[in-house]
Amino acid sequence: MDFIIDATVKAVKHLYQTTITPAEVSLQETRKEFEGQVTIVTFPFTKFSRKSPEQTGTEIGEYLKNELTEVSGFNVIKGFLNISISNAYWLEQLYKVITAADFAVFKPNGKKVMVEYSSPNTNKPLHLGHVRNNLLGYSVAQILSAAGYEVIKTNLVNDRGIHICKSMLAWQKFGNGETPESTGEKGDHLVGKYYVVFDKEYKKQIEELKAAGQTEEEAKKNAPLIKEAQEMLLQWEAGNDAVIDLWQTMNGWVYEGFAKTYEKMGVAFDKYYYESNTYLLGKDIVDEGLAGGVFFKKADGSVWIDLTADGLDEKLVLRADGTSVYITQDMGTAQLKYDEFKMDESIYVVGNEQDYHFKVLFLILQKLGKTWARGLFHLSYGMVDLPSGKMKSREGTVVDADDLIAEMESTARKVTEELGKINDFSEEEKVKLYHTIGMGALKYFLLKVDPKKRLLFDPNESVDFQGHTGPFIQYTHARIKSVLSRATITNLNAEPRELAAGERDLIVVLTQFPEVINQAAIAFNPGAVANYIYEVAKAYNKFYHEHSILQAEDELIKQFRLQLSAASARVISKGMNLLGIEVPERM
Repeated sequence: MDFIIDATVKAVKHLYQTTITPAEVSLQETRKEFEGQVTIVTFPFTKFSRKSPEQTGTEIGEYLKNELTEVSGFNVIKGFLNISISNAYWLEQLYKVITAADFAVFKPNGKKVMVEYSSPNTNKPLHLGHVRNNLLGYSVAQILSAAGYEVIKTNLVNDRGIHICKSMLAWQKFGNGETPESTGEKGDHLVGKYYVVFDKEYKKQIEELKAAGQTEEEAKKNAPLIKEAQEMLLQWEAGNDAVIDLWQTMNGWVYEGFAKTYEKMGVAFDKYYYESNTYLLGKDIVDEGLAGGVFFKKADGSVWIDLTADGLDEKLVLRADGTSVYITQDMGTAQLKYDEFKMDESIYVVGNEQDYHFKVLFLILQKLGKTWARGLFHLSYGMVDLPSGKMKSREGTVVDADDLIAEMESTARKVTEELGKINDFSEEEKVKLYHTIGMGALKYFLLKVDPKKRLLFDPNESVDFQGHTGPFIQYTHARIKSVLSRATITNLNAEPRELAAGERDLIVVLTQFPEVINQAAIAFNPGAVANYIYEVAKAYNKFYHEHSILQAEDELIKQFRLQLSAASARVISKGMNLLGIEVPERM
């Protein structure tokens, strides 16, 4: 409503000979119990008018009504000026929603942003925590792209280290040559199984050594399996052909498995980085920091930075033997990414257990004089819990993503069959619908909440067709499509004699979409879009129940309501797409 703000600035200038800025005009949505759609807070202007808030509001209201054809009336309640906007204005906005190719499409803003998410380990399948990470990262990327940014979606894969060698060694010792092809098992599950096997066998060896008189600490260090895994890591770092071949083979199995899970989740990446290529990076940055006096060396040769003046502590950046720690390679990878893409902002989607790590990383890079470090942002998110007993993973520890997706499809099937509205669907259509509803339920439930909040996820609650859920919104879209399939829009300029309250309320909500996208992009928060689309669905259902569409009293009103339905479907579809959620044409 920029035109209201601009006119209010002119009103204050004209009436009270005072110049104010647009930022000084406070607009609100008019409360439901009062007439109007936009409310101006008039208290701040009384110091210029030297009159009561009511008088000030009345004078500004009269000015706006005389100067703006869009203003059809006003009323003043204490210090609040409630503005009624004309039917003609709302109808014009509605046609933009329906027909304008650029509605809710932002022009490129010239800014480039990288969103890094997923970051899996190649020793096990993706799990419930990864699901929130992937869905959050992908949705933020979609929203930023819609808001006019050039977006690069990246995935930094943790494909090396002792944990990877544990799976490799266990497969070598106990696998009997098993492959995904020979077992019919997804590659990431197969490799994950041997990570668990390693853990079980390692624990057995620890108990045996303890029984022979060693302390727990000694037994953990001396168990033959851990020594072999450490030796395998050294061989990997030395480039041993046999170890590298095994590593490439087993990682290849995992990547095939990940690709299937990513496809089911509906997420994708533009660029992959691999820790095996980046783990040696950052040492030149350490040298740079030492030369500039940002880092210091201790007597044992280890390199540190003192962040106590910033309320943090001393942080190790290079071990005494010259080997990297995580922060070393993260500094190097951050530089590598910037050198490659020169982005204005870089968002790391990582769980809140890493809050301190990123605080330190960003601060170090700033102290090193990396001007681009001010564009780094940690999008921190909370853990996802499941109600106890709802789901168990294969190994009884964490729920893996494939099991969760299968559970969601099964829950969607059960709920949909109970409603009994898909008897005419083919089996193929049903399977696709169960996946669409199940994933819509999962994504919406995880994305509607502020990322920082810890979540309790209940599959059954998420698939409720009546609640604040993805399936409720999907069902609303299918309902609209059903209405539109039974009639043809023939008159794009159909104007009813008068807008009913439910019709106008729905148009008002629809026109807010571009601003919602903008705000969600600024805050990196898909929840803003999710909750807005729910409001659209609620407003449409209210309109649908209050007003006949196909049996409207005359053809003009019928055509108008069909257009309103088409606009609602368009906004719901576009909004859900920003969350990575499909909306079915029928349910």
